[in-house]
Amino acid sequence: MATVTVDTARCVAGGQCTRLAPDVFDQDEEDGTSVLLRPDVPTARLAAVQTAVALCPGAAIRLRTGP
Repeated sequence: MATVTVDTARCVAGGQCTRLAPDVFDQDEEDGTSVLLRPDVPTARLAAVQTAVALCPGAAIRLRTGP
């Protein structure tokens, strides 16, 4: 199981996460910061979330895998 968190204080509203995994992330309509739609990452979306973590300009996304 993989879980993801977003530190909205570090988010710079770049939107890469939303474009890569729109079923996991959204953007706040007011300030553009990332909104987490689901903390439990579906196996089929793991690669997209890993890419979102790697590309996040504010290093605001954390992914935890394992039990």
